[in-house]
Amino acid sequence: MKLYCLSGHPTLPCNVLKFKSTTIMLDCGLDTTSVLNFLPLPLVHSPRLSKLPSWVSKDGTINLEKELKECAGRVFVDSQPEFCLPERELLDLSTIDVILISNYHCMMALPYITEHTGFTGTVYATEPTLQIGRLLMEELVNFMERVPKAQSATCWKNKEIQRMLPGPLKDAVDVWTWKRSYSMQEVNSALSKVQLVGYSQKVELFGAVQVSPLSSGYSLGSSNWIIQSHHEKVAYVSGSSLLTTHPQPMDQSSLKNSDVLILTGLTQMPTANPDGMLGEFCSNLAMTIRAGGNVLVPCYSSGVIYDLLECLYQFIESANLGTTPFYFISPVANSSLEFSQIFAEWLCHNKQSKVYLPEPPFPHAELIQTNKLKHYPSIHGDFSSEFRQPCVVFTGHPSLRFGDVVHFMELWGKSSLNTIIFTEPDFSYLDALAPYQPLAMKCVYCPIDTRLNFHQVSKLLKEVQPLHVVCPEQYTQPPLTQSHRSDLMLELQPPPMPYRRCSVLNLPFRRRYERVYILPELANSLVPSEIKPGVSMATVSAVLHSKDNKHTLQSVPKPPPAPPSKKRKRVMEEPPVVLAPKPLLSGAVPLEAFLVTLQKAEDTLIQLEEDGTHIVCDNNEPLRTTLRDLVLRFLQKL
Repeated sequence: MKLYCLSGHPTLPCNVLKFKSTTIMLDCGLDTTSVLNFLPLPLVHSPRLSKLPSWVSKDGTINLEKELKECAGRVFVDSQPEFCLPERELLDLSTIDVILISNYHCMMALPYITEHTGFTGTVYATEPTLQIGRLLMEELVNFMERVPKAQSATCWKNKEIQRMLPGPLKDAVDVWTWKRSYSMQEVNSALSKVQLVGYSQKVELFGAVQVSPLSSGYSLGSSNWIIQSHHEKVAYVSGSSLLTTHPQPMDQSSLKNSDVLILTGLTQMPTANPDGMLGEFCSNLAMTIRAGGNVLVPCYSSGVIYDLLECLYQFIESANLGTTPFYFISPVANSSLEFSQIFAEWLCHNKQSKVYLPEPPFPHAELIQTNKLKHYPSIHGDFSSEFRQPCVVFTGHPSLRFGDVVHFMELWGKSSLNTIIFTEPDFSYLDALAPYQPLAMKCVYCPIDTRLNFHQVSKLLKEVQPLHVVCPEQYTQPPLTQSHRSDLMLELQPPPMPYRRCSVLNLPFRRRYERVYILPELANSLVPSEIKPGVSMATVSAVLHSKDNKHTLQSVPKPPPAPPSKKRKRVMEEPPVVLAPKPLLSGAVPLEAFLVTLQKAEDTLIQLEEDGTHIVCDNNEPLRTTLRDLVLRFLQKL
């Protein structure tokens, strides 16, 4: 059993497991942190960004005026943003049989895998994962296509040039694997290969293994996966949460007795309490609105935003924010809000019960009905005529490099009354703000990450007790900024097996058994003998038949009878034993010829007369007796 690690991002994993003649990809996350090296894509022409000076090296030897721009003391690539793809050279991706998706954030690289590698397999995901993943991909494509850039910057990627650039471009890794966004056609083609599954549903792969998704408690439809044969069990834990939020709670019991547990997707903010961050979010929002400022919340179009809106629903009246408009701007805003209400069976019990009252599971439905929350596909159209301030705007993208958020950064960044509140933990807020400096608006960092922290995962592993744990190497050592915090790492016995991008691990267990079936008629013919109390044994002669990784013992077939040969073949064998002739004659004997033959013998005479027959033998009584008997038998036949 081998594990190929194609991504170096611990919360956006992409691994390939080879297990019992099957090749299984576990997630295909897209590392979008690479876009922080690019200039923002403004929806409306920005004089500031268009007049940025080109970067030239101090000695003047490197001048990439069409590719690199200098902004606020840093150098950015002036091109369409590119993403860091999973490694595609470590193994032949066309040999992958299936792809298992754990949540919608971990499937964003799917079109790169299914459309450009010769992939012919099947993708398994839950329905919310598929539908919300489609929305996120559609949103990403829309962000890119509505602000196209003709030029494509590639010269700066030359190794000799890159090492001469200032940081962080100088330190960017695998830049030649960075690619532009896919198209909507590629998205639709990739998602057509997805087969929907439900929690605890068992899917058999070629008769070799069974895979089954379990609720992970992180987001709508998010899953952990069990991959097992008759005698081995592998658990894949990715993006799980034990907190009581809107999804179904995490299924922990099914993870027990695993030979290997592959652990990814722990919280990126182990020291930040999500409940505390929500409280800080609400208090900073209220403080800004009361002072007459606007609040900008860069966020994804699904996930944490549901919890933010629910928190604000409870907070609005007590904070006297009833007249403050809330805007949710995204190409898929309407679909996202509707999907959250119709996936009732994927929600926690408390929200499921509301459906039967009937009430909407999420309170943002009431916010929409009372016009406190309004959603728009973009800043153009109806939004521009209905927009009023002060207000709260939820929009994307959290990287601040594309989407409607770029317009609001240019619009509100110059006023200290306004506040930007970061809630998504995927990006460094300082790097996200870098191309907008100097910035007058206040910045608040309230990362809300509900995934497992190190204390929770240590407790979980003690309960499920896997034989071996495999995890990203980042989890085996404290963060660089807090090297003294040994509690922010995994300390297990035996120690976990770490992996990094492009590593190949031989997982530490061997297959020792295989299940073999025996046909009933063959089983009936066995005669077991008791060799000790409770244990019997029987010898068996059979034929082993293997098909689709299922092995069956069948009775030995009887050899077919040899067909009659048309040609007589001479067989060189030992001469057969000559048996005494039977004393029986039948049929007519030609008398004349018989007598002539007998008369040639000098010592024998048979004389036939009308009233008698005489046999004369000189000195040979046995012969005479034999001839007499023969003649009598012939005469009786006549």
